[in-house]
Amino acid sequence: MSAPSGIPVPSAPPSYEETIGINVSYPHPYPIPEPVQKPHGKGMNPPPYMGQRAPVPNPVTVQTVYVQQPVVFYDRPVQMCCPSCNQMIVTRLSYESGALTWLSCGGLCLVGCIAGCCLIPFCIDALKDVDHTCPNCSALVGSYKRL
Repeated sequence: MSAPSGIPVPSAPPSYEETIGINVSYPHPYPIPEPVQKPHGKGMNPPPYMGQRAPVPNPVTVQTVYVQQPVVFYDRPVQMCCPSCNQMIVTRLSYESGALTWLSCGGLCLVGCIAGCCLIPFCIDALKDVDHTCPNCSALVGSYKRL
């Protein structure tokens, strides 16, 4: 075929099958490497022996673990699971004198409240440390230190 101007028309490009060499009668334009047997050596796995079965992996057991979030204790009761008796509880509070109570007493003494007024911080729960206990088993669950 030729164009009216005398320039030959290029032919269509080869098909995919012709390009990769499937069912093509002419030889492939590039040499195709043949599979080569690798020698058994260092780092190579030997072929499995005939008559032996492949090892069966052990069944996987799944265990569900529940992780309890850490409980932050303040001066109010906390709802939680008791680590001692594993019951859902609301903690019972008890107050005891701590560092803030003693510092308040000393501060009042320095100011001049010597006639017994310096003992007022020992009567105020808001200045004492708080212990959280379980109402079921009476175990100490946590504590809150004011200072």
